[in-house]
Amino acid sequence: MKKLINKANFAIIGLMAAMSPAVAADSVGDGVCQLVGKLTPLLQTLRTLAFIGAGFTIAAWAWDFIAKGEVKLEDAKKKGVGMLVGFFLLFAVGAILTFLLKAADVNGKFGCTTNPFLEW
Repeated sequence: MKKLINKANFAIIGLMAAMSPAVAADSVGDGVCQLVGKLTPLLQTLRTLAFIGAGFTIAAWAWDFIAKGEVKLEDAKKKGVGMLVGFFLLFAVGAILTFLLKAADVNGKFGCTTNPFLEW
């Protein structure tokens, strides 16, 4: 686990070092704006499905415990941890897609000059 975390940290540092020059270039921002503009319907659908999936994951987890009537600690550890991880992953995907769609707007962080949602 320690080796995996070290590799992940190395990858993150590499991304941080390479990302600032890439974001500074105007042509990269325009490309991102065009790409998000063309993929807007797909990204919006994926965002909606991610949030719905997160909601159903938590609802299924809660309903399972309600339907049983009693909760054993072993059941909560076995099933609960996996369902919570799934919930947080789906919620994180939805949040990242929301940020991407908002950042590619006219007043967003990417500095798009035109509204990419109207170009497709």
